Amino acid sequence: MTLPAFLFGVLVSTCLGAVFHLWKGGSFTTLLLDLLVSWLGFWLGHFAGVSAGLAIGTVGPLRLGSAIVGGIIFLSLGYWLFQEEPAKK
Repeated sequence: MTLPAFLFGVLVSTCLGAVFHLWKGGSFTTLLLDLLVSWLGFWLGHFAGVSAGLAIGTVGPLRLGSAIVGGIIFLSLGYWLFQEEPAKK
């Protein structure tokens, strides 16, 4: 993996997490959580694509298709797992 490909992957995964946060809303803490979950899912999706030999959406050495799918899956799971319960009256 080259440095430009790594930086491009960080940029894409950060944008993915930021757009998800803009869509769902929340506090600064949830923004940080969305970014961390997005980075984790993006890179795990990339490595899963490399391991499986998938070449969908390949940009240089980066498996962008499987990485974006991994990021979206992890963001969805993170949103579901870290939801705050409404206050009981």
